[in-house]
Amino acid sequence: MADMLDYLAWRGDIPFSRMPVNPVDALIFSALSYIRFEDIVPDSPLRQVSLSEAATGLFSLEDQESHVRVKKDLELLEAAAQSPRFSNLKMSFYRSILIPEVETQFAAVTFFLDDGSAFLAFRGTDSTLVGWKEDFNMTFQSSIPAQRLALEYVQEFADAHPIPIWIGGHSKGGNLAAYAAAKCGALLQERILEVHNQDGPGFSGEMMNDPGYQRILPKLRTFVPQSSVIGMLLEHEEPHIIIKSNQVGLLQHDPYSWMVMGADFLRVAELTPDSRFLDRTFKSWLANMPNQERSEFIDTVFDLLSAGGAEHTSEIMRPQNIIASIKALHANENIRDLLSSELANLVRSARSSQEEAADGTEEAAESYEFR
Repeated sequence: MADMLDYLAWRGDIPFSRMPVNPVDALIFSALSYIRFEDIVPDSPLRQVSLSEAATGLFSLEDQESHVRVKKDLELLEAAAQSPRFSNLKMSFYRSILIPEVETQFAAVTFFLDDGSAFLAFRGTDSTLVGWKEDFNMTFQSSIPAQRLALEYVQEFADAHPIPIWIGGHSKGGNLAAYAAAKCGALLQERILEVHNQDGPGFSGEMMNDPGYQRILPKLRTFVPQSSVIGMLLEHEEPHIIIKSNQVGLLQHDPYSWMVMGADFLRVAELTPDSRFLDRTFKSWLANMPNQERSEFIDTVFDLLSAGGAEHTSEIMRPQNIIASIKALHANENIRDLLSSELANLVRSARSSQEEAADGTEEAAESYEFR
């Protein structure tokens, strides 16, 4: 099955001036935003470098793999740099911020298109525990630092360049894109062409009633794979566009697993039963957990994960970090009680979701027999 790398081989010779941004282009921009372009792409919206020049700069580094999330990011950058559609695009305004003390992880980069518009791409969660904790903070905070930084980024770019813009991102980057578009003000919203949220979480219920969110809804495009977990978290008012992946379960979150047909994704009719089950379970669990409890639970989990000094998710399973987490767990009875209580609540929510699914199946069968 084809993916976005195949798309570059098929459609990479057509400029944006002839074929405007499509969902696959948007995913490519979002995937490229995961690459760490420090000292390669200018950090100002007023200075630019071509994508092919940025690729040359990155590939000249000895430690190029340390600048990407996965090795396929390098393949994508190379393919884009060799593609007439992407190679001459100008890149600008690369910004990356990581502040562990205030649980903040943010990055974005802008692409100037040859049709006179620009695509502002927000990076999703990286491999840092700080980035993952900030994601979970969304469940009890009305806004997180990365969302506010995304809004500042859009406003600063818009002030520098009065042109039409596209906004998008994968995972948390999709949430940041939607937040910035919802909060940037009515005049700037008129310049936004579309907002692409690619399997990113939604928002708290209060955002659903926000006037800016309601205004941007017609331009918001939310894409999720058929077994989505991350993209189903929290609340979404916009419909999901469900797409086929060549992976299973949580691995479908990987943008390189999303199947492409022509200039669009291969779409499917509905989410898998597993995705719907997990969605019901997590929403029920969170609905019965007050904000203060959510905060304490998340702090506790991440304190345990970092007890041995781990800073990245890849370090969590190192023996010394596992031992440190176990020691911290055994040393604190309050932590054990909290984890035990919340895990019991999660199991109850799962059982309730199972019962709902069974009732729904019976109702569907009865309805069918009646017809």
